[in-house]
Amino acid sequence: MCDSIQSMAANEYAAAARFRTALRQFLRESETVAREVGVTPRQYLLLLQIASSEDGTATVTDLVDRLVLTQSTVTELVQRAEQAGLVERRASMHDARVVHLSLSERGERCLHAVHSRL
Repeated sequence: MCDSIQSMAANEYAAAARFRTALRQFLRESETVAREVGVTPRQYLLLLQIASSEDGTATVTDLVDRLVLTQSTVTELVQRAEQAGLVERRASMHDARVVHLSLSERGERCLHAVHSRL
């Protein structure tokens, strides 16, 4: 009985290892393609998360949750992306403390270029 449990566990571990390898290969390819397109891997993830939002906009708070990064890290990432012409800010009409982020034309082109190559 112990042998069959060990055998099942070994099969599950092997499947998990294959999945992890495939995932890492995809992530590595995503990073490479993003750089080739002219954005950093984190900028690509930022663009992807903004574009996939319900209305094509996101707040920094939304992105903190989705990217699993700290508020200060996301704020800096957004600032750099804005300086690079990838995202645009728009103040909320309902709450002056909230800023909505959307992709610029350049951001949309970069996201499309990475996505289409993957």
